[in-house]
Amino acid sequence: MADPIGDGLDRALEGTFTRPLPKSAPAQMRYLVRQLKGTRATARLLGVSQRTVERYVKGQLKHPRPDLRDRMEREVRRRWQPQIRARAKKKAVTTDGLVVSTRARFGFTAAPGTTDDARVRDITQALTPQWADRLFQARDTGATEQQLQRIAADGLAEMYFRAANTRAPGLGVEFTDVEHVDIEL
Repeated sequence: MADPIGDGLDRALEGTFTRPLPKSAPAQMRYLVRQLKGTRATARLLGVSQRTVERYVKGQLKHPRPDLRDRMEREVRRRWQPQIRARAKKKAVTTDGLVVSTRARFGFTAAPGTTDDARVRDITQALTPQWADRLFQARDTGATEQQLQRIAADGLAEMYFRAANTRAPGLGVEFTDVEHVDIEL
């Protein structure tokens, strides 16, 4: 898994979709052509010829090679139901927050001279809308996976380890060796 936090945010938003994504290659291609307002822009995006796009739209081609199939699906998924996606994101950053379930290595640094060796933990924790907003803003502005992990670690440190900053003041949390991350809205 290349980007566990970023991919988790995307999966959480995809979970709010009200209609299924187009399944067949011609249907996906027609959707992309409509979204990008033409076959030329679609061909440029997918790295294929304009004629190839036209043949998929007409149904003359139906089975793309694996790399093209993956690109088409990724681009359709990125553009599918933008209003539903925006509404879910707005709700998460204003009222609901999000829930992070993870299995990762957590280590701690507290007062000078004290440390707790890192160990793998399973944690499921609700994060406030403030943390959801920080994660989505970072994702939208092109933050790296390490930056997203740092924000998630800070949110988990505050909400889980410091109990909404009511205990363990100054406890620093390191979030590494992420095995999996599931994010729910």
